[in-house]
Amino acid sequence: MVSPTSIFEAAYDSKIESNVIVTRVDAAMNWVRKNSLWPMPMGLACCAIELMATASARFDISRFGMEVMRFSPRQADVLIVSGTVTYKMALAVKRIWDQMPEPKWCVAMGACASSGGMYRSYAVLQGIDRLIPVDVYISGCPPRPEALIAGLMRLQEKVDTEHALLDQKRSLLTKPATPAV
Repeated sequence: MVSPTSIFEAAYDSKIESNVIVTRVDAAMNWVRKNSLWPMPMGLACCAIELMATASARFDISRFGMEVMRFSPRQADVLIVSGTVTYKMALAVKRIWDQMPEPKWCVAMGACASSGGMYRSYAVLQGIDRLIPVDVYISGCPPRPEALIAGLMRLQEKVDTEHALLDQKRSLLTKPATPAV
């Protein structure tokens, strides 16, 4: 016959207790998303040089899980618009934004991408936020790589506070039904 204490000892193992994590699904999804953001660089002017410098060994953006710069919109989830956005390029930026899968975020890097900068002309879009929603603005002309890293860390904080599961449910409920063929 087995004693009740031996059954308890078999059911309780202190090694397992240190290996169990209890969390919410939202928190786990946000943790994964914020630590694996894949940026797509949209370098349109001089800010693009600072964007490229951010990926170099000196600034090492890979510490934040963003070293995988994707040049295909279907593989990226953060669009970094850096530089002057002219009306001629605006449609290309919009097309790239539309091709990115959900969830996606946008960073406006520099004065030109944020507000048109010093160019108040008929050819320059006065801020990329007139075309696509912007999550983080980075000021400067051109902003230093440290400013871009700070902006991307701000984006990570924003991603960490989102309701990931609730947003997915809402998008599934509002998605139009596809007709059967």
